[in-house]
Amino acid sequence: METLLNITDRIDGVITRIGRIASLLAIPLMLTILYDVIQRKFGGQGSIKLQELEWHFHAALFLLCFGFAYIRDSHVRIELIRDTLRPRTRAIMEMVGGILCVLPFCGLVLYFGFDFVHRSFANHEVSSAATGLTHRWIIKSMVPIGFGLLACAGISIFLKCFVFVFGPERLRQRSGFYVGTHHADLGQVIPKLKD
Repeated sequence: METLLNITDRIDGVITRIGRIASLLAIPLMLTILYDVIQRKFGGQGSIKLQELEWHFHAALFLLCFGFAYIRDSHVRIELIRDTLRPRTRAIMEMVGGILCVLPFCGLVLYFGFDFVHRSFANHEVSSAATGLTHRWIIKSMVPIGFGLLACAGISIFLKCFVFVFGPERLRQRSGFYVGTHHADLGQVIPKLKD
C-alpha cells in the first residue's frame, strides 16, 4: 500500500510542476488581452491574430491545469451531499466516480483527440480567417495532453482513495487529506502538503 502512495506522490509531483508552469500562461494571456484592448481603443481596429492568440493561451492554460486542479480538490464540486458523508464514504464515492466518469471520459477524449491533432497536422490546418494564426495543430494538441494529465490525476486520486479505504490505519492520514476535506478546509490543508 505504501508503494501505491509513492506512485501517487510521483504522479502528483509531475502534475503539480506542469500545472504551476502552465499557470504562468495567465501572464501572457493578460498582456495579450491588454494590448488588444488598447490597440482597439486607440488604434481603431483589432487583430485577428491577437484574438486567436488570446483563446490559444486561454485554452492551454485551462487544459494543462485540469489535472492540477483535480489533485488539489480545487475543481467545481457540488458539496451538498458530499460534506455530510463520512470520509470513508467520500473515498468510495470518489473511486466509483473516477472509474465510471473521469477515466472513461478522459479515455474517449484521448482516443479521439490524437486523431483530431493528427488530421490537423497532416492537413496543415490554419485559421479560417485570412489573417489568423497558422499551425492549428499546436493548440489542438493541448486537448489530449490536458486530458492525459487529468487521467493521470484521476488514477492518483483513485489510488489514494483505495489506500484510504482498504489500507492500514497508519497510512490513512497520508492518503486521506483529499477525502477528509472540502473547499473551505483547503486553506489549512494545502500548506501542510509536501510539494
